[in-house]
Amino acid sequence: MNTLVIVLIAAVCLLAGYTCYGRWLANKWGIDPNAKTPAVLHNDGQDYVPTDGWTVFSHQFSSIAGAGPVTGAIQAAAFGWLPVLLWVILGGIFFGAVTDFGALYTSVKNDGKSMGLLIERYIGKTGRKLFLVFSWLFTLIVTAAFADMVAGTFNAYTVTDGVETLSSAARVNGAAGSISLLFIVFAMAFGLMQKHFHLTGRKETAVGLLWTVLALGLGMCIPLVAGKDVWIYLTFAYIFLASVLPMWMLMQPRDFMTTFMFAGMIIGAVLGLVVAHPSMNLPAFTGFHNEGLGDLFPILFVTVACGAVSGFHSLVSSGTSSKTIANEKDMLKVGYGAMVLESLLAVIALCVAGAAAAADGTAASGTPFQIFSAGVAGFLEMFGIPVYVAQCFMTMCVSALALTSLDSVARIGRMSFQELFSVDDMEQAEGWRKVLCNKYFATVVTLACGYILTKIGYSNIWPLFGSANQLLSALVLITLCVFLKVTGRENRTLFPPLIIMLCVTFTALVERSIALVRAFQAGSAMFMVEGLQLVIAVLLMILGVIIVATSGKKLVEAREEK
Repeated sequence: MNTLVIVLIAAVCLLAGYTCYGRWLANKWGIDPNAKTPAVLHNDGQDYVPTDGWTVFSHQFSSIAGAGPVTGAIQAAAFGWLPVLLWVILGGIFFGAVTDFGALYTSVKNDGKSMGLLIERYIGKTGRKLFLVFSWLFTLIVTAAFADMVAGTFNAYTVTDGVETLSSAARVNGAAGSISLLFIVFAMAFGLMQKHFHLTGRKETAVGLLWTVLALGLGMCIPLVAGKDVWIYLTFAYIFLASVLPMWMLMQPRDFMTTFMFAGMIIGAVLGLVVAHPSMNLPAFTGFHNEGLGDLFPILFVTVACGAVSGFHSLVSSGTSSKTIANEKDMLKVGYGAMVLESLLAVIALCVAGAAAAADGTAASGTPFQIFSAGVAGFLEMFGIPVYVAQCFMTMCVSALALTSLDSVARIGRMSFQELFSVDDMEQAEGWRKVLCNKYFATVVTLACGYILTKIGYSNIWPLFGSANQLLSALVLITLCVFLKVTGRENRTLFPPLIIMLCVTFTALVERSIALVRAFQAGSAMFMVEGLQLVIAVLLMILGVIIVATSGKKLVEAREEK
């Protein structure tokens, strides 16, 4: 099948989902353009900052469009491109976008509270504590993994037989690293200009685009050749700044600038598919079982996470975006629209991988990121863009997919740690509690734990990331159900995705637990790998059962009261 046809079908379906279903939800739940949002009511110049709707959209999209939509779609294509396409379209419209929009909507309607505090309000204090601990630990894993990924992308050296030498991609990787550092500096300059000169509309776009082009141009001219350890330190230094500085000073302008790059990447990929319109060489369906991945259910729905539905997105929606929404009318495009665009990115990644595959259906060699990056770079070269420029641009885009999620997850991790120990009246709180809730202390603790994970091996527990992420989405959905029911709003549409995600999550966790137990029985397991995974899997299931049971009780009580 032609890849261009696949992209067009997906684009039409996703646009229809946004226009019809997204707007229907907004009307059912109720959007009040005249209501004062938390950003307006609690403007503190730090986390609560009234911001233009498209700037918030840029932040939301840049934060959620991490490694997931590219990696998940390409990996799951082992089952065939058709199951992946169907799940991305249906999941994006009826699962992911609904969850993201719902989390944003609920948070805005509750003073910008995070999901943990929302759980306390509508479910109970025990649920809140369990959820915040889970969220914080979740952010540590993501921080460690994405920091390692970014540092690995910029690394200019390779080790062969214990000998470290410059890699063939040293100049390209170093240029991408330089671009990233310049992005940080220029983003802060852009943020200061936005605040001082009140830039909006075309002026904001023009200035942001200028800074973006300057960063790309200068970075390519002065590549920073350094090893992985150096880039690890620089990455953690950046996310420390992103965690403590006001949103308007670094994260928002950086996300705004990064969106130009993502737009260029998506447009380049789409134009390449339009001009070349290569065939989808991957098979449409390979069967319900794959030797490498397992069974289609639940593995497909765990692997294709961010492209269809992801619990992490709700942390962004309720953790940062909800505190910057200046008008409720912007919630639809920020919450629902950003997810729809991410689903389209997943489809594009799938088609690029399909075009790169051999005519006999054999997948291209390399990691999903390498396949996607090489494919889009090839499209850019087809339009006359120099090879070096195309490679630098795509390497930067690939790293930015992880980096823009990394700064958000670090900030959310800091906030989760603070909320875990906070009380209503912090002025009268004990001294130790004030220390733990200090944003600098909370940031240092969070990032220190994330850094330790990069050194001791986050990969030991990474196989559970997909299940943990989808469990998070299920817990968010049931919280939204309770909120909508308690406040007299439509919640029936959330039950199908909630039930399906609970089935997916618990099936995946049970299957993984059984496999781990069998590994111990066979004597091939190690406690620090399989043993740790087993402990975490059991704890995740217990957490899920407790919150589901408590939430179910609240739903029943709400119905009886009504």
